[in-house]
Amino acid sequence: MKRKLIFLSVFVVALALCLVFLLMRGGMERAEWRPGMPLSREDLKIGVIHITDPLNETSGYAYAHEVGIREMQRELGLKDYQILRKVNVYETNQDEVEHAMRECILAGANIIIATSWGYMNTCEKLAGEYPGVIFAHASGNRRNDSNFTNYFGRIYQARYLSGIVAGLRTRTNKIGYVAAMGKDNSEVTGGLNAFALGVESVNPGASIHVWMTERWFDPQGEAQSARALLAAGCDVIAQHCNTPTPQIEAQRAGRWGVGYNSDMSRDAPNATIVSVMWNWGVYYTHLVRSVMDGSFTTTPYFGGMAEGMVGLTPFNETLLPAGAAEAVASASERIISGEFGVFDGEMRTNDGNVVGKPGTTLPDRDITEGMNWYYHNIIHP
Repeated sequence: MKRKLIFLSVFVVALALCLVFLLMRGGMERAEWRPGMPLSREDLKIGVIHITDPLNETSGYAYAHEVGIREMQRELGLKDYQILRKVNVYETNQDEVEHAMRECILAGANIIIATSWGYMNTCEKLAGEYPGVIFAHASGNRRNDSNFTNYFGRIYQARYLSGIVAGLRTRTNKIGYVAAMGKDNSEVTGGLNAFALGVESVNPGASIHVWMTERWFDPQGEAQSARALLAAGCDVIAQHCNTPTPQIEAQRAGRWGVGYNSDMSRDAPNATIVSVMWNWGVYYTHLVRSVMDGSFTTTPYFGGMAEGMVGLTPFNETLLPAGAAEAVASASERIISGEFGVFDGEMRTNDGNVVGKPGTTLPDRDITEGMNWYYHNIIHP
């Protein structure tokens, strides 16, 4: 019996050592990227880090990113085994974020796509540790000169268009906006201000009422915020948060809504007039193709309507107010042509200041990194 136990113990130890060796070997076999050197299609492995599980969703933030990943995969002819997904990786647990990225790298990933703001610090850390892996981070503002970049887009252009729709739809002249973050977060504030400008362009008498959740993903908080805005008399609910919950609450109240990230009329068909939409596949295809042809650089990517990176979903025609389609089409043409930059000229803030100068438009950097003011028709409780 003693001999059997000794043999079993030796066997277990040997098996464990073999597993460790195989895992290490798998990591060592990763095709390492080098600046200026192309990677073949067959050598690519892409780790995608999602904040929720888009495989079980039909709309929302992670779902929009997953649609973009699949579009890239089809466009470039990648196999399913070349896409490594980590889902439900919450930003509040940085150890979990790091573990997810390391697992992808150990499994052979030479590109890490980190889809949410809270992954930025971990990308920066691991990029220094793994120079043969490219890290691309959504919505952040950090990068290095070799293998760490960031990407986003001119979502404010589509936000402006959705403001036109909301401004023409409201009957109470009170429009609600569920925001994930406060005024100091330029990503949220830039979109909100563009929306407010769009509303004013067709309805100068309307006001935008903001309620914050202070979290990107908070279905309960989003529901509570939407209910508070509806109770205050808002009859259109717009949003900058991850789930379709505000649209669902608008539908329950018999009001209207403007969705975000993907087509939220799937979740609230009797409320959502239109959704502001990201077409992440435009960037993901650009990114992976640049790795394949050796042209990748860490210069941040910032696409807009002209590149097809952002836009609106098709209108819900049964809810669309009269004249909205024509007004949106006219504004779209001016934005794409460059005639109109959304944040043009002088703009009054809700604290009595003036931003911008006549004959100029705010540069993208000011919009995405330095916008900490609200337009004059925005009300925050």
